[in-house]
Order: sequence, then C-alpha cells, then structure tokens
Amino acid sequence: MLTKPKNRQIAAALAFAGVIVPIAGLHKFYLGQYRWGVLYLLLSLATPIPKIASAIEGVWYLTQDGEQFDRKFNHSLGSSDVEASPRANYSPGPTVDPARISAIATAVRQLDQLRQDGLISEYEFEQKRRQLLDSVT
Repeated sequence: MLTKPKNRQIAAALAFAGVIVPIAGLHKFYLGQYRWGVLYLLLSLATPIPKIASAIEGVWYLTQDGEQFDRKFNHSLGSSDVEASPRANYSPGPTVDPARISAIATAVRQLDQLRQDGLISEYEFEQKRRQLLDSVT
C-alpha cells in the first residue's frame, strides 16, 4: 500500500467535485477510505445525500488545520510524524511483569474450565476471577 501523504486541498477539491459531477466519493478513495468511497458511489446514483456529505466534508477539510488533517488521514506515515503526535509523549504507567500476566491468564483459564465442568459455581468463578485480575493492579 502506498503511504504517500494526503493533501488537504486535493481532498477538498475532490469532495467539492462530488457535488458537481454525477458521482460522489472520489475524495474517500483518495483518502484511503475505500468502503466509504464505494458507499458514496452507490448512494450517489440514487440519492443526493453523498453530494451533501461531500460538500460538508470539503468545507471540513479546508477549515481544519494541517495538523488535524495529518492526524486523521496521514497516520500511516513515517516515524517523524509519529514523533510529532501526542501519542509519542505518552508514557505508560507502571510496568507489569509479562510472566505474571501469563500466570494469571492461565489461572483464569483453569478457573473457567472448572466452571464449565461444573466444579465451581458461576459466582465462585466470578469472585476468584476478580481476585486474580485485581492482583494485577
């Protein structure tokens, strides 16, 4: 798949073109939203709804700033864009030992098997499952 950055002005021009030409949704194909593009194309043959939506989206593309547009439509670009995003500054909370998580998952599966075999009640299963999950945090 091509990861060429999408241009906001081109997307808006294609959206406005959908208002004028008999078919709408070309901007959706340009932005990589192929399912929406097909839906717009099919609906534009029967209703004016895609044309109205295209006009609204054209205005929306032009009124949002470049950073918002990039965040929404150019999220699959290289690492330089990822570093500029707010998620790049995200620091995860306290780390949990993966081995411990794996042990708890195994214990929950064993509890579920006991419940399915009828050896423990649904209530007992839920209580013990909660205890195990609470021990993670």
